[in-house]
Amino acid sequence: MPSADLNAPREILLKAYQLMCTARSMAQLYDDHKEICAKYVHSTSRGHEAIQLAAAFQLTPHDFVAPYYRDESILLGLGLQPYELMLQLMAKKDDPFSGGRTYYGHPSLKRPGFPIIPHQSSATGMQAIPATGMAHGISYLESQGMLKMDSKPVVLCSLGDGSVTEGEVAEALQMAVLKKLPIIYLVQDNEWGISATGTEMRAMDAYEYAAGFKGLQRMRIDGADFEASFAGMREAVEFVRSTRSPILVHATCPLLGHHTSGVRKEWYRGDNLALQEKDDPIVKLRSQLLAKGEKQETLSAIEAASVQLVETDYHKALAAENPDPLDFDSHEFAPTVITEEQGNRNGGGDKVTMVDAALHAVDEILKTYPEAIFYGQDVGARLGGVFREAATLAQKYGDARVFNTPIQEAYIVGSTAGMSAVGVKPIVEIQFADYIWPALNQLVEELSKSCYLSKGKFPVQALIRVPIGAYGGGGPYHSGSVESTLLTIRGIKVVYPSNAADMKGLMKAAFHDPNPVLMLEHKGLYWSKVPGTLEAKTIEPDEDYMIPLGKARHVQQASDARITAGESAVIITYGMGVYWAKEASKSFEEQIEIIDLRTLNPIDWEMISESVKKHGRAFVLSEEPLLNSFAESLAGRISKEFFSYLDAPVWTYGAANLPAIPLNVELEKLMLPNAEKVKAELTKLMSY
Repeated sequence: MPSADLNAPREILLKAYQLMCTARSMAQLYDDHKEICAKYVHSTSRGHEAIQLAAAFQLTPHDFVAPYYRDESILLGLGLQPYELMLQLMAKKDDPFSGGRTYYGHPSLKRPGFPIIPHQSSATGMQAIPATGMAHGISYLESQGMLKMDSKPVVLCSLGDGSVTEGEVAEALQMAVLKKLPIIYLVQDNEWGISATGTEMRAMDAYEYAAGFKGLQRMRIDGADFEASFAGMREAVEFVRSTRSPILVHATCPLLGHHTSGVRKEWYRGDNLALQEKDDPIVKLRSQLLAKGEKQETLSAIEAASVQLVETDYHKALAAENPDPLDFDSHEFAPTVITEEQGNRNGGGDKVTMVDAALHAVDEILKTYPEAIFYGQDVGARLGGVFREAATLAQKYGDARVFNTPIQEAYIVGSTAGMSAVGVKPIVEIQFADYIWPALNQLVEELSKSCYLSKGKFPVQALIRVPIGAYGGGGPYHSGSVESTLLTIRGIKVVYPSNAADMKGLMKAAFHDPNPVLMLEHKGLYWSKVPGTLEAKTIEPDEDYMIPLGKARHVQQASDARITAGESAVIITYGMGVYWAKEASKSFEEQIEIIDLRTLNPIDWEMISESVKKHGRAFVLSEEPLLNSFAESLAGRISKEFFSYLDAPVWTYGAANLPAIPLNVELEKLMLPNAEKVKAELTKLMSY
């Protein structure tokens, strides 16, 4: 329990009562007009009003908030009006958070005078990682003297008790204590999931669970009692603001509304509902105010005014404009400033390997941009990356800027959303492509959707490096190709360089891109040790060199004579495929054009279009297993768009359709493409 004085000022108590009555009136109105208000699924804060308002009243415009979907009273407490929340409820054009794109109670706010609320999903518990990333970013900026504000900002991360059992919450708590981050985890415990009770879902409550995280301060409070909640949250926020370390607040409160409008309380709550109604925070606060001498008439006037405000705002929101259908697809990506190739590709020095070009690119970024940091597993000073791709960086820039993380792929990726929201520019690494799967939750739900669902307010600037591909017996867990899975995720960009110059130019452009960019880096090309890949080593471009994402490169051209004679084809490929294609094409003198895509999303459709129309034969080459792959998808699109230009089926070739790369090098060779296999397939295509 908090040790602070429970007495809150009269004006705070009356404001809390007024907003509680407003929240209750909103919930009642939504039920009374459910034929309209339940068109889109929503939750309300009934039963949680006291703890939510107590939390909101502690925050300043310098702070950051990660609410969860039941936190409408937090939003009211911050100063948002019922009308604004109803615009989101009804998915109206002027919904201040998303313009009608996302659910009620899913805010994203960047407004002067308010704490910043970045976009987040409603995948329960997942907000803990981006929120902790915000605190991590704040801590970094403070350590470098880069915060442009007087007060010490904190992050409030609100969670329902059912979400705390998520593994991603554990990753967040681990990093918060490991790095001593300024964050409050507010767990609102109403003892319900949807229809499952707390005793069914967990062996301990969040307060007991938090004891396992050494260095995490803990507090229990009665979340149905406003005065106790206000005192507790005041103490918690002051603790974090002064010590710059984390705390978990476990607040018990009743669930008096429906789980959501789609799962109604009367269906399954039974006697529990009547029992919890005895703990109604509005009834409690009313009794306390009367005991303190407030007049019945004063409270009745507040109640009547809240009903009138909510009714007026409802009719105003009902009459508001719907979203413009012509605007439905805006803000998939934030616009990038890198739209043209710039700098000098031939820097005039020695040839470098791809891994060194990447290292030099990150080095130059860190040197130039103090807001840039680099983290992941084993990239710190002791090893500098398992491929030495971060060698010397921690020694140059310090452990605050280049550091190891625990084995927490979800945190590595998801934290970038929070880092980006506070102004840090993260470069992170997943150690092998085969290890990216634990991060997919965060990549899909938090990073990829943020720009679109916030209508451009919160694009996530994140450069995510992913070593990929097979060579020389890496085996089933270090050799996979995963681009097809990644390319089904809208809202992210996917880059795949095949040589040192492209590696550096794309890396720089990806860093400056305001969107999430996955940089797939083929391990077999890192040092040009694989036979036939010597040309992956190039003269290193200068420091200003950048290649706009979405621009492919002609690696090789066919002769005009061969094209005119109808004896040519284009191979569309990327990564290791470039070298298989070049070797295979030697048997088809002047007949083969090769396109290196370089960026898989966005794709250079213009170059593909021109080349397919010119040759009438197209070959899509990939290292991935072919079935249901990006290569097959691209081939299908080419067939549809250019059917009348084609003299042959669009050819595809990739690895065998097996679930993993076998360890034995001879078996690996059987599974993967190579130049001889590509030559055989190319012969079939050219026979048409």
